Amino acid sequence: MRLFAAVLPPESAIGPLGVAVDGLPDAGGLRWTGRGGWHLTLAFYGEVPEESVAELEARLGRAAARTPEFALALRGGGQFGGRALWAGVSGDTATLGRLAERAEAAGRRAGLPGEHRRYRPHLTLARSRHAFDFGPYVEALAPFEGPAWTVSELALVRSNLPTSGVPGEQPRYEKVAAWPLAAPR
Repeated sequence: MRLFAAVLPPESAIGPLGVAVDGLPDAGGLRWTGRGGWHLTLAFYGEVPEESVAELEARLGRAAARTPEFALALRGGGQFGGRALWAGVSGDTATLGRLAERAEAAGRRAGLPGEHRRYRPHLTLARSRHAFDFGPYVEALAPFEGPAWTVSELALVRSNLPTSGVPGEQPRYEKVAAWPLAAPR
């Protein structure tokens, strides 16, 4: 199964971002991500053999237990080249980064290859198959400041890729496990 570790923002954070995104122009050629799947990816594991899931879950549980709850907010926007538009993150991004490092290490220690990149917290809003000028979208999102929320759990999410072949169909995300973060210090 195709898995990743993530922080799942609550509806109180997603709702205001959704209003901001609804105000953006719907240019052709963009694949907008569905609000039901909005998340902050911490570590992507790819296809995980069934026999490795239990060890990964145990290690993610330990990572969550070593990380105190922390506050985040969705804020502004940016782009990765001309291929992806994203909402930014503010708040305790240092703790978010440590949680991402721990989630990645959990995968490595469970024997999974994963992706080893410098962590940049973001929530993907749209993608383009071809180079796209996201500049006006980034500018429109610049003043956005969502409400803060307390991150209190680490989630393991399954990505179910589209199989229908219908253009624009999005992956479906399913939370398969979650672990509470430690109480604040």
